[in-house]
Parts: sequence; structure tokens; C-alpha cells
Amino acid sequence: MRQTTLDLEPGAPPFAWTATRSEALARLTRFESAAGSSYARQRNFDFGPGKHAQVSQLSPWIRHRLLLERDVLRAVLQRYDLNQAEKFIQEVFWRGYFKGWLEHRPDVWRNYKRDLVRQFDQLDRDADLARRYDEAIEGRTGLDCFDSWTRELIETGYLHNHARMWFASIWIYTLRLPWQLGADFFYRHLVDGDPASNTCSWRWVCGLHTMGKTYLARASNIEKFTAGRFNPVGELATTAPALDEPHSIQIITPDLATADFAGRRVGLILTEEDGCIESLGLQHPVSMLALTAPTQRSVRPLGTLAAAFGPKAVRDASARAEVHFQVPTTDYSGPDWAEAVRDWAGENGLEACITARLPQGPVRKRLTQACRSADIELLQITRPYDQAVWPHARRGFFGLKKKIPSILDRLDLS
Repeated sequence: MRQTTLDLEPGAPPFAWTATRSEALARLTRFESAAGSSYARQRNFDFGPGKHAQVSQLSPWIRHRLLLERDVLRAVLQRYDLNQAEKFIQEVFWRGYFKGWLEHRPDVWRNYKRDLVRQFDQLDRDADLARRYDEAIEGRTGLDCFDSWTRELIETGYLHNHARMWFASIWIYTLRLPWQLGADFFYRHLVDGDPASNTCSWRWVCGLHTMGKTYLARASNIEKFTAGRFNPVGELATTAPALDEPHSIQIITPDLATADFAGRRVGLILTEEDGCIESLGLQHPVSMLALTAPTQRSVRPLGTLAAAFGPKAVRDASARAEVHFQVPTTDYSGPDWAEAVRDWAGENGLEACITARLPQGPVRKRLTQACRSADIELLQITRPYDQAVWPHARRGFFGLKKKIPSILDRLDLS
């Protein structure tokens, strides 16, 4: 296997990712000078495993908030103005857009999870579907580009964004497989696997996010942007009809206010959703609980790299938070979060628990259920970035795009 350019932990296998804030900041420093016209020219090219230097590859750290969107925007805007780095800055905001869009539509996440259970049940009943699914996730379809991306995803925990679009289109329209199973395959293996970005991106490809607008992978496009590595001429679907939305979706207005906990004896819970807990502006909590077990994203096993990054991110966040708050941390890596919260809260005489805002996804469900079972209130703190971005993610990205200059002003990043 070709050695990647990623920084590896001592003794780590190829393509390991160092889940620390210090590594994230170092990578940002190395990339920020390329976030202008160079990024705009080269960002769509996928040169293969270990050859993605033309894009930032910061997504694993941003997804777990070891690196904040604000960190990235500030660094880039210290070098370039908004017009010069427009393409890269928009990519940063796309992640926040998908997060906010799903917060307005929690039914989309719940429906996806229910549909996924039915799709896995169908695999047990439909031998042909099961065979085609296994060929796809094992890289045995006979499509050289698709099989190569499958192997890269499993071995590295990462795919270039353009390759993710091609892969999803081929999965849906050429291989005729359910999009939910493809989204689950990505989510299980991507180190930057995110409920909102992953689910919404797959829905976008099949015409469910922007209704009727689909993405068709074309051989000429793949040949051009892989620099001739692949040319699946005559092998791909030639049409991409939009799929139907089988569910009704209610649009809500999420409550982005930060809970008031002044004067209460509170403890701080750290999860893989936010690895910069010391920057939330908290007063000193009584104690901290670090939940370091991998969060099961699926009924199927997680990829090795994806399963390892989250717990390491929480431990890095915990070490920094201990120094910042000067209070002890309980590290819990077991499966029963309710028992862990109950015991920890009781030992420390807590009146409530605090955590960073939990967006739609399995961590939110697991921790809210655990606190409910432990009979203790869970309070959430919403970052100013989310408060500024998410209200503009009610519909399409263009509505948010128009607001980027004013959001940067509001966050003092202009």
C-alpha cells in the first residue's frame, strides 16, 4: 500500500489519523496558504489515495470539533479576502448548512434510520440484492473506479468529495442499490462521518434534498478529474431520475438558546461531538465525564479507523479540559451511558449536566436517553457559529450563501 502524506501516530498503520487539536492546528497552518485561487482551480481533482494535498482534509477534525469552523475561517481570512477564498469558505459553510438543515427537519434523520432497518431486513430476503450489495461494499463490481474508491474508503477512512459524489451516483443509478445502504456504508467507514453531511449529500445525489435535482456520474468527468486514472466509458448509467420522497417531513424551528445553569451545581459531559469544550465560555464545572466508547453508527460494524478517531478525540479534549478547568475527569468507555451518568452525578452531587450542543445523530439520542434514565437534567450550550448559521439553513444553500458576509461580520471574522 502506498504511504500517505498524512502525519501518523508512532507505530500506527498507513492512513492512521491523529485525533488531537494540535495536529488539526498544524494541518490548518500547512494548508491555509493554498485556500485561495489554488484551491479553486484544483479542488475537484482526485489524484488517488495519499494524494489529496490540493484539498484541506481537515474534515475529520472539524466534524469532531477538535478544529472549529471559526478557527478555519479566521486563519484563511487573515491571508485572503472573502472573494479570493470564496470557494473554500463556501465549503466550510456547506457543513454548517447541512447541520442546520437537518436540525430543521429531524424527521429526515429518523426516517432514514427506519428505512435503513427495512433495507437490511430486505437483504436477508432478497438474494440478488444481497449479492449486489456485497459486491459493492467489497469492491467486486468490476467497475475499476468504483472498486478502487471502495478499497480506499475502507483502508483510509476517507474519500475526496468529488469521488464521494461519483460513488453515490454509481451506487444508486448504475448498480441500482438503495441509497440508504450506500449512505450507511459511508457513515460506517468515513473518519469524518457526520449524520447531517452524509445523509443530506446522499439525498442530494438522488434528488431528495433539492427536489428533482440529481447528480449523474459521467465517464468524461471522471476521466478529467482523476487525471486519466479512470475512464469508465460505456459502463455507467446514462440517466439519473429523481427518487420519490416516501415520507412527509415536518419543518420545525430549532431552539438554539443556551440553557441557563447559573448558580447550579453542574458537571460537564464530553462527547465526540465537540472536542473544544474549553472554548464554550463555561465557568468551572464540579467534575467532568468523558464518554470514550465508540458510538455505534449502524447495526453493521464500524470501520476500524472511524471507530478509533472519536474516542481518541474525546480523550484529547478531556486532557485539555482538565488543564483548563482544573477539575478531574472520569473516563468511561463502557456501553451503559445511563449507569455511568447516574453514578458520576451521584458521586459529585450534581444538580444538572452540561454538554456542547448535540446535533441530530446517534450521540444525541444516546446521551439524552441516558440522562433521562439517570433522572438528571441535560443542559446544552450552542456555539455562536451555529446560532449564526443554522437559522439560514431552512431551505437551500443559496439562502445561506447570501448571508455569509453578514455572518462573518457577526462573528467578528471579516
